[in-house]
Amino acid sequence: MCGSSRAGAACLAMTRNEVVQDEQTTLKTRLLRDIRRVFEQQGDQEALRSHDLIAALVQDAESPWAEYGTKGLNAYHLANLLRDFGISPANHRFENGRQAKAYARNQFLDAWARYCPDPAQPAPAAAETAPARRVPGKPPAPPSGALPIGPPGGPAGPRPTR
Repeated sequence: MCGSSRAGAACLAMTRNEVVQDEQTTLKTRLLRDIRRVFEQQGDQEALRSHDLIAALVQDAESPWAEYGTKGLNAYHLANLLRDFGISPANHRFENGRQAKAYARNQFLDAWARYCPDPAQPAPAAAETAPARRVPGKPPAPPSGALPIGPPGGPAGPRPTR
């Protein structure tokens, strides 16, 4: 695999396995992507009213949301589909002072990064390419071929000459 880590490959394999196990996974991932698009179209506002978000999702002729359930996607369906991601609507006060059930954009950030990363933004560098991380409780490993600099703790000062 070009430039990707073993961890990334394992993650992809596990993700593919989950998709096979649960047909809803692909639908939920599609929902996350569609919601990100709606937020982008709305200028990445801090929050979108549940009603407005559903209306935008159902309007997309390419998406399955107009035919979801018996009468199309509704607030109950949306909350149910997003529950597994730990995303839920909450009361939000908008510019005009009115309060409404809404989804905050920042609730989606983790799910977007995990389940449908933006191809325009490369994922963080893999652990294999990163410099060696310090393990708590263990001294850092000296670079290969380097000699110890001095006794543990180092000399207290200049050594007296004899």
